[in-house]
Amino acid sequence: MTATGTVRAGDPERGTLDKAAGENFPVAPFFLPKDWRTDLVAVYGFARLVDDIGDGDLAPGGADARLLGVSPEEAEDRSLLLDAFEADLDRVFDGTPGHPLLRRLQATVRRRSLTPEPFLGLIAANRQDQLVTRYETYDDLLAYCELSANPVGRLVLAVTGTSTPERIRLSDAICTALQIVEHLQDVAEDLGRDRIYLPAEDMKRFHVQEADLAAKSAGASVRALVAYEAQRARELLNEGAPLVGSVHGRLKLLLAGFVAGGRAALRAIAAAEHDVLPGPPKPGRLQLLREVGVTLRGEG
Repeated sequence: MTATGTVRAGDPERGTLDKAAGENFPVAPFFLPKDWRTDLVAVYGFARLVDDIGDGDLAPGGADARLLGVSPEEAEDRSLLLDAFEADLDRVFDGTPGHPLLRRLQATVRRRSLTPEPFLGLIAANRQDQLVTRYETYDDLLAYCELSANPVGRLVLAVTGTSTPERIRLSDAICTALQIVEHLQDVAEDLGRDRIYLPAEDMKRFHVQEADLAAKSAGASVRALVAYEAQRARELLNEGAPLVGSVHGRLKLLLAGFVAGGRAALRAIAAAEHDVLPGPPKPGRLQLLREVGVTLRGEG
């Protein structure tokens, strides 16, 4: 068990928030105003916890289940836990939630006048993960990203008071791209969960079988498929990048960090010659900083 996992067993709230350090992009960096950081961390805590429930990654011991009112005997039932989590989310808007991460979120919801819809979208994505393990088309995958990723960007805009229809459109493109990048990094891990986020129609086009994804190293067909999906993600990042230039100050730097995180991860995948099967290619800090500079200058 990792150090984070050890903390998480005794302190579900702290353990979940500690996972922010492992993300491709900064969740709530130091340069933001304190109130923004507080609220973005609260949003991250919700998103991370619902993913942990959906993935079966809660810490042993059942602390999270108990906080959600689920008995130890039912603590392995992900669908039941998601139902309990949604009920606790309802109490964020009308009552007192039981889980400390949702109590933390309640203050943010009130301060920023947030609505339930983006949070419900994230729960719906994790419910879908319990039922759908393969995606036939790219459009099917985009519809999943609309639930699993795009709400996060919309929440960032809402927390910072900068939502407009055009910014939401650009944010959706960025968030979908980041989700696709994460799927590419985690092909092997996802397969271990019996999930494949590479569209089946694309696998057929590149003559990739599911068994090919279980190899220790990717063959030419898998690498070509990963390169193809990476290009799609790159185009989405480029489509959404004007969002960075539409805002000013520290928010501009934050959004540049999101775009740069995706671009740096794509460069790491390319540097690995699109062989993602041995483990997720991760960019170094210097590469990330370079991409931030490029994004801020609008050169990407």
